[in-house]
Amino acid sequence: MKKHFLVAAALLAVLAIGFGVVLALSSGGSSSGAVNAEPAADAKPVRASSHRLTDPERSELTVVEFLDFECEGCGAMYPVVERLREEYEDRVTFVARYFPMPGHRNSQTAALAVEAAARQGKFEEMYGKLFDTQPQWGEAKESKAALFRGYAEELGLDMRKFDSAVADPGTAERVRTDQRDGLGLGVQGTPTFVVDGAVIPTPRSYDEFRDLIETRLAR
Repeated sequence: MKKHFLVAAALLAVLAIGFGVVLALSSGGSSSGAVNAEPAADAKPVRASSHRLTDPERSELTVVEFLDFECEGCGAMYPVVERLREEYEDRVTFVARYFPMPGHRNSQTAALAVEAAARQGKFEEMYGKLFDTQPQWGEAKESKAALFRGYAEELGLDMRKFDSAVADPGTAERVRTDQRDGLGLGVQGTPTFVVDGAVIPTPRSYDEFRDLIETRLAR
């Protein structure tokens, strides 16, 4: 009950937060928290390398989220997506893609940490860790790289490999690939959801998102 109350309360902020991040992207803003990227000419909602949160044997629908780990709106949608993926894990493919936003000091740092963890098979663990702890580090003006490294240690990662992956230009390029696809698909802010290839307005509640999924599955 408490979890559902928190989800409902947090979702009230999504529209306002989303409006703010769209303004940040369109106005240029600070680039300290974003990957510099151009829209992909062959933009795809999902690539073979994309991180799937569910991978049903017979998928009937694909829901992709372009997200920023420092975005409060993404933090508000995180428990909604978690609840939906538990409910539809055998029917719907849920995919998470990086989209660091301008003006967020640690959004790119967070994405690099998650991708570095993914190289050791710990994408989902670090993805969840950063959203669970977002109130502790989000909107900070200083770098939280050391904090994220601490999370990697808590998850039992090989720290030599983690540090190497964070510093590897290929890791930043992997994040940039997601952002290029997002830009090519028309993503302007976070969270942005793409359902079976089409960008949709961000659902304002769990029930609204569930109704959308049920409608698509019934087709």
